[in-house]
Parts: sequence; C-alpha cells; structure tokens
Amino acid sequence: MTTTTQENIARASGTFRLGGDLEVVRLGYGAMRITGPGIWGPPADHDEAVRVLRRALELGINFIDTADSYGPNVSEELIAEALHPYADDLVVATKAGLTRQGPDRWVPVGRPAYLRQQAELSLRKLKTDRIDLFQLHRIDSDVPIEDQVGELKALQDEGKIRHIGLSEVSVDELVAAQAVAPIVSVQNKFSLGDRASQALLDHCTTEGIGFIPWRPVADHVDDGALQAVAEAHDATPSQIALAWLLHLSPVMVPIPGTSTVAHLEENTAAAAIELTDDELSALGSTGS
Repeated sequence: MTTTTQENIARASGTFRLGGDLEVVRLGYGAMRITGPGIWGPPADHDEAVRVLRRALELGINFIDTADSYGPNVSEELIAEALHPYADDLVVATKAGLTRQGPDRWVPVGRPAYLRQQAELSLRKLKTDRIDLFQLHRIDSDVPIEDQVGELKALQDEGKIRHIGLSEVSVDELVAAQAVAPIVSVQNKFSLGDRASQALLDHCTTEGIGFIPWRPVADHVDDGALQAVAEAHDATPSQIALAWLLHLSPVMVPIPGTSTVAHLEENTAAAAIELTDDELSALGSTGS
C-alpha cells in the first residue's frame, strides 16, 4: 500500500467555501467507520479511532463529516473526545433524519420535533454552541419537505446551526428545499463506478453548491485503465479514484472514511496526485 506521512498533504486538494464563507480543504474525512460493525456500537479499537481523528488534522484535513446515527452517537462523541476544544479552522458537519434499529438498519424520520431534538443532542455530544453544517440525512416521504427544511431554517435563525445541507436528493428536491432555506451542500452517493448523480453534480457545479460524495471509492471500476493509471503513479486504485473525483468539479468535497491511521494516510495522499488529460480520458472523465 502507498502511504505518506507528509504533514498538511490534504491541502494539495485545494479549498472550497461552503455557503461562500466557510472554507474547507476539499479532501475531508468521513467519520462513519469509527464505529462498530454495521455502523453500530463502539469501534473495535477505541484508541485507534482517536488517533485517526487527530492524525486527520495533522494531515491538513479540516472538514469532518459525521451523523447522529453513526453508532448511534458514537462518532459524534469520539470526535468531541479526540478534538475538543476544536481548532479555529476545523469544520464539523453532522446530520439527522435517519433512525437506527440495529446494525445496518436505517429508517428515515423527518418530523420537525424529531429533527430539532436531534440537533440539540448533537450540540451536546459535539460540545459546541453551533453546528457548522447540519444536514438532513434523508428526506422523509411522509413529511412535507418544507416542514423538514423549515425546521432546520428555524434552528439556523436561532443560531444553533450555521449552514444547511441535504443528503441523497434529486435536483428537483434540492430546488424545492432552496425555496425554504439556503442550501450550501448536498451529499449523494457518487464514485468512479457510480455516476447516477451526475445531473445533480452538474447542477451544484453551476450553482456553487458543495457536493460531498459518500462512498467515494467503494464502487470504483477495477478495470485495466484504472490499474494502468494507478501503476503509472505508484498509487492504489482508490487513490486514483479520489484524485479523479477532485478533478470533476471545484465544488467536489470527497470524504473517504476509515478506521485506521495507515488507511487514512493512504487516502489523503490522493490529494497530491495530478492526473493527465490522457489519464482522465481513459477513466471516462466528464469534468472540466
């Protein structure tokens, strides 16, 4: 495996301003995997989870994405344990709207009172007075979208959250939400091997809305072209998949997750990989 210990290497990915005022390094860290199997319960190695979070900052990452449902609560609590008091430039994003009934079980709940309750709990778990980016984890089809986003707007007006984001939405759903409140980011499944949300990425690029792809490397296409590009850079296919994502759009903010420091360092090294036009063409780039 290719690893690196170079400090601040994540910053080679460039930066993006969420909402025009909250600057984040474009290669972030997704804190889902610092929990137990099935994203349920505590991690197998608590101390390594803490090391991962602290090492992320040493590597130049200043954007950490989590959710109340990761554990549940485990990820948020570990972030506070490892990193509080927070560095001035650290941006911690969290989400609400998915409930947990056991390992790998996720049920949307978007009732306004529930979203408010979870926001209040996240403030407490993260030990902060204001959440930098609070995202609706899923739209609940049983609750009008204007009620769900409207409650987040009320929390924003009260100063409890700074910016509002969405997760797993269509262009039409994003537009509907924007009629209720400013939306600064979306978080959809997207990778080299899964480009179903390309239309949404194109829309976000045009509108300057952050696009945070979840599962950014798990579905990469393990084909000859990818292997050839990886070999040319003495890199792993996953590193090339992340470098490809960063190329696609200036609003792209990948958040690869992991539970080990070694894998974190490997992922972060992708920030410094520069792909040629020929390599991007071979990978089927649709970016600019």
